[in-house]
Amino acid sequence: MTAPNDSRDIVLAFSGGLDTSFCVPYLKEQGWNVHTVFADTGGVDAEERATIEARAAELGVASHVTVDGGPAIWSGFVKPFVWAGEGYQGQYPLLVSDRYLIVDASLARARGLGTNAIAHGCTGMGNDQVRFDLAVKSSGDYRIVAPIREIQKQHTQTRAFEQAYLEARGFGVRAKQKAYTINENLLGVTMSGGEIDAWEAPGEGARGWCARREHWPAEPLEATLRFENGEAVALDGHDLPGEKILAKLNTMFAQYGVGRGLYTGDTTIGLKGRIVFEAPGLTALLAAHRALEEAVLTKQQNRFKPDVARKWVELVYEGFFHDPLKADLEAFLASSQRMVNGEVVLRTNGGRVDAIAVRSPHLLNAKGATYAQSADWGVEEAEGFIKLFGMSSTLWAEVNGGQGGG
Repeated sequence: MTAPNDSRDIVLAFSGGLDTSFCVPYLKEQGWNVHTVFADTGGVDAEERATIEARAAELGVASHVTVDGGPAIWSGFVKPFVWAGEGYQGQYPLLVSDRYLIVDASLARARGLGTNAIAHGCTGMGNDQVRFDLAVKSSGDYRIVAPIREIQKQHTQTRAFEQAYLEARGFGVRAKQKAYTINENLLGVTMSGGEIDAWEAPGEGARGWCARREHWPAEPLEATLRFENGEAVALDGHDLPGEKILAKLNTMFAQYGVGRGLYTGDTTIGLKGRIVFEAPGLTALLAAHRALEEAVLTKQQNRFKPDVARKWVELVYEGFFHDPLKADLEAFLASSQRMVNGEVVLRTNGGRVDAIAVRSPHLLNAKGATYAQSADWGVEEAEGFIKLFGMSSTLWAEVNGGQGGG
């Protein structure tokens, strides 16, 4: 994209919180016409959405738009993530990947306005600034303005400064003191801060959607997912858009405490990050997809795919959402899903979810054989296979007098 560099219009990714509220008057006082975009990726209800729109109007923005981010987060992230089937460092399901869809919505608004100026409220201390900046830089010739990073150069107590700045200009600050930093969207909930950051056991307040053990229903829950080319297209016999399926799975499995974890990982900026996360819907989706995939892919596909998946996950986690390698890896993942068609029945009694039944026209069943039960080959064939298959190890033992490999 080539946009006029002299435009005084700027698009701000807006959530209505303290940081992005501060950004509006700060940018206006630098001569910008501030246009706010709120990408609703599933973390707010209708009342909060209206509050965010009212906050933008109160702050005097030039325009405000709210974008439904559900379809984009499904097609842009959930679908390839489930195809990949791996969490970051084997655990974390990348729950803040809605940031990339927020960037896309902001860039679309900038193109509509004919400006190349983009602003965000990220601090200079976390991963999100990397994700925002790299996503913008990979999408064209844009100017990035980050007011919170700018004021951090002069102020150590930035949130106190932001609050005083807003109050001095007649803008109230929502009295929302939180013990934890909480991020919530269609993908799930993440919580950090307090005793979590101090490497202690999470307190009772560090809980989002997932019910406590004593509140789990007595009766087990079963759900049936249907997949086409590796994508969930129906839940319990009802065809639904992917984002609707995920939302329903979140509600269904959260009441059984499914998908909650405590994770410590290596952040993009090099620090250790410790969070509590809850992803009931994604956990259920991954369990169903993996069970179907294991049954229809070849041994070589199932062995190799995790290597591709881990690299895809690392790229997304670290901000390389638009790197060409990510697209290359997704081409492989899409190819691997050609026969991932069928239904999976999930069951939970609470805490975990299991795939208890798999139905597909592509199940790799041998017609005359069942593992450890019956076979359509002879004993001599089995013995010959074992001899050839283990030839290298057997020869090593013969040559070296039977000494162990250790």
